[in-house]
Amino acid sequence: MGQLGEHLSEAGLNRARIQVEIEWLIHLANRDLLGTNNPILKPEAETLRAVVSNFSDDDVATLAETEATTKHDVKAVEYFIRDKLAEINRGDLAELTHFGCTSEDINNLSYAITVRDAVKDVWLPKAEALLAKLNEQAHKYVAVPMLSRTHGQPATPTTMGKELQVFVHRLRRQIERIEKIEYLGKFSGATGTFSAHVVAAPEVDWVKESKDFVTSLGLTWNPLTTQIESHDWQAELYTAVAHFNRILHNLCTDIWTYISLGYFKQIPQVGATGSSTMPHKVNPIRFENAESNLELSCAVLDSLSATLVTSRMQRDLTDSSSQRNIGLGFGHSMLALDNATRGLGEIELSPGVLEADLLDNWEVLGEAIQTVIRAEVAAGRSKISDPYALLKELTRGKRIGHEELIEFVKGLDISEEAKNRLIVLRPSTYTGLAQELAERFGE
Repeated sequence: MGQLGEHLSEAGLNRARIQVEIEWLIHLANRDLLGTNNPILKPEAETLRAVVSNFSDDDVATLAETEATTKHDVKAVEYFIRDKLAEINRGDLAELTHFGCTSEDINNLSYAITVRDAVKDVWLPKAEALLAKLNEQAHKYVAVPMLSRTHGQPATPTTMGKELQVFVHRLRRQIERIEKIEYLGKFSGATGTFSAHVVAAPEVDWVKESKDFVTSLGLTWNPLTTQIESHDWQAELYTAVAHFNRILHNLCTDIWTYISLGYFKQIPQVGATGSSTMPHKVNPIRFENAESNLELSCAVLDSLSATLVTSRMQRDLTDSSSQRNIGLGFGHSMLALDNATRGLGEIELSPGVLEADLLDNWEVLGEAIQTVIRAEVAAGRSKISDPYALLKELTRGKRIGHEELIEFVKGLDISEEAKNRLIVLRPSTYTGLAQELAERFGE
């Protein structure tokens, strides 16, 4: 979680604030927007930018000490920048620091930068690692037949690989959705009107300068805002991540259930204890831990999505407190990704258990038989009325064996070719296009 903390922490936020303030200072001076004719030379700009890249624990402490006096986090950052200017003998630029800005101009860009970098550099690689492991398992077991369980009851067989590939496909769609999120930023003053800017320098095209500055940070410019950027992009992102979380939660509960059925056996880890009193146990704790963390992550992200899109009139501070918890939401998701990925690496399939389950449920071929009868009736090769009812009477709530089914099929009024097709059918071969679908449409 350390990497996440580099971005989604108070220190990470302050580093981004310093970055925004310095870049705005350079933008103002080097475009000579205020007619100062006093540019920041390249070595000076490099020194200032190094403050961001070399942001240290000492800098964190300095900011905290200043904020203890200012009682305002962004004002502390402004004073910090002024001190850095003094250190390079450019105190003449001090009044360009934080020029025309409201605190939210700095904060919204800083949050956009930190969240963007956390998602792209930390969360997405972790999600991709999970997907790679899951995809590996899906390919490995793509041809292994498995009894399905709809409503928890024996149902038309599938393959384990196809079922895992369903989750790969679902999770991939959400990752692609997350990758397409736009990170918006505003930079337009106290109420989004550029009022102070226009009074100070009416000849400047502040709309253009604002857009150029925001996009130079790798963000998408939002032209219409109040004092705050409306946070809709954040709600969209957190909703998408929560959706990803819920799909992963579904995978974890399914894998847990497959372990419970004996389909997967867990590989004992050296030194690990499954139970404090039952030595034989290997508990599926990776998936249980993932479930818990996914639920906590969704609780935080859902709350953020709901809260951040509302701000009373031109500004209130509900978002200020809420956004302090962004890292918490992503942190729990990261823990879940780690547990689920490791869990997938600590299980292996038990084909014999799957085969025995299939051989114990010949009645699932009832669907195939009644469907073939329907096709025969439709083609005029049979006069059986209501094939579904016929098979329902034979199979519903019952366990029937192979010999009973063969005897039943032989007595049907259908073509010999159709009978032969059904007689050679087995639960393990009644998987339709499961393998082909997984291989054709999977990753």
